[in-house]
Amino acid sequence: MWCSTNAPIVCGMTDRLTLDIQVDSAEERAALEQALLRARATELAEIRRNQVRVSAGYGDATTRDSMTGEADRAQLRWMMLDRLVTALRRPPDDEHP
Repeated sequence: MWCSTNAPIVCGMTDRLTLDIQVDSAEERAALEQALLRARATELAEIRRNQVRVSAGYGDATTRDSMTGEADRAQLRWMMLDRLVTALRRPPDDEHP
């Protein structure tokens, strides 16, 4: 779990967020999934870029600490986007409208 004093959530708390998004067609659903996948890929690229820079010893200790912090935030964003993609791919639950 990622926690920080700058985090928009209180560490240790778990919330469930329910989104209600109107999707009028299969094409719109596919476009939404593609947008989320592209955003997730961007975050993964950022994570890997920072990992390479840190492992290569780029910059001084302060710079590396800053890059590690950004990589942690990118990892959190990737994880949240992954959860959105997973939820979007889940079959509709007819029991809970």
